[in-house]
Amino acid sequence: MRSSNPVFSRRGFSRDNGYAGFNTAPQAGGAAVGTQGNPYAQQGGNPYATNPYAQQAQQYGAPPQAPVRTGGMTMDDVVVRSAMTLGTVVVGAILAWALLPVSPSSYGLAIGAALIAMVLALVQSFKSKASPALILSYAAFEGVFLGVLSEMFNAQWSGAPFQAVLGTMAVSGATLLVYKAGWIRVTARYARIGMTIAIAFVLVMAVNLLLVVFGVAEDGGLRSMGPLGAIVGILAILLGAFFLTLDFKQIEDGIAYGAPREEAWLAAFGLTMTLVWIYVEMLRLVAIFSGDD
Repeated sequence: MRSSNPVFSRRGFSRDNGYAGFNTAPQAGGAAVGTQGNPYAQQGGNPYATNPYAQQAQQYGAPPQAPVRTGGMTMDDVVVRSAMTLGTVVVGAILAWALLPVSPSSYGLAIGAALIAMVLALVQSFKSKASPALILSYAAFEGVFLGVLSEMFNAQWSGAPFQAVLGTMAVSGATLLVYKAGWIRVTARYARIGMTIAIAFVLVMAVNLLLVVFGVAEDGGLRSMGPLGAIVGILAILLGAFFLTLDFKQIEDGIAYGAPREEAWLAAFGLTMTLVWIYVEMLRLVAIFSGDD
């Protein structure tokens, strides 16, 4: 089950080097598509276009300096909002695990919570501004879904949720380390290739789901609990790591280019969706390698 992560509808904070939200096709005059209405992504994506010193620095390859702004997004803002959003997911999951027994009715409630979370996520994805209430509501319903799902997996594969949490932390930490070390450079080409793979993956999984529903594919098809399912799960986790690098890049761009402070909620929203994606896939992978107990 994919959860409610609309991972192919990300937002960017800047238009530096043609990168932002994967919508980087140049228009006449050099402006990037989608910069209308963005106060810090004007003039072809360069908020320093009117600064002769920044222009000279960029001409010689030096990185641009962030403009002097008050009330701009900071790393502390991102950390606090992310903690609030992820904390809401965790609280929702704990309450669902504690209050809802492993039963068909609980499964139905979990599916309903997942659908509501998906709708809330899509609504926020298409909004021009961040809505903290919408984002926290999404986190709460996502938490209910994850709580019931985790309890279900734990009933059959004892300890699977704990191992999945550790795995998610390991993937996230390793991705951050690789990103900060500069081993991965998030460029427009990198984003395009990754997004092409991600969209193809989602489409293939959608077709696979239809084949399973109509009885054409047995035992889950590509999402089986066997070796093929493990390979697909590993690919899904790698895609999650890819989205984390995009999240990190967007956060850095938001801080560097003076994004408004409320944009920190969008950063938290993106990180939460990505971590949920990784956790769900890690949960399935742990179950596959645990075998039938």
